[in-house]
Amino acid sequence: MLISAAYAASDAATAAVGAPSAGEAMMLNLLMVLVLVILFYVLLIMPQQRRFKEHAAMLKKMGKGDKVLTAGGFIGTVDHVVEGKDEVVVDLGNGVKVTALLSTIQTRIDDKAKDAKGTV
Repeated sequence: MLISAAYAASDAATAAVGAPSAGEAMMLNLLMVLVLVILFYVLLIMPQQRRFKEHAAMLKKMGKGDKVLTAGGFIGTVDHVVEGKDEVVVDLGNGVKVTALLSTIQTRIDDKAKDAKGTV
């Protein structure tokens, strides 16, 4: 009466196939969680680990005379790296020297790369 014949037929076809069992539903849910975990690892964790390794390698190669950018936004030249501690003395110019943690060194500035871009 109130239901069309086509809709009633599609309900009958769906009922014939049947819903997945509890075990199948559980496996599908676990599969989706596994896919999300893998995507999370590939898209978020791997790139972050790569950046940490590159930063650690840059800090390990750093030596006297390297021009660096600190996390505070200061640009200076490495005066010396304090052995036995995670510290570096940075000369900011005009005789101003500061001691900074190695972890606060953002990047090493390459003057040749600046000249290639045309900026000074």
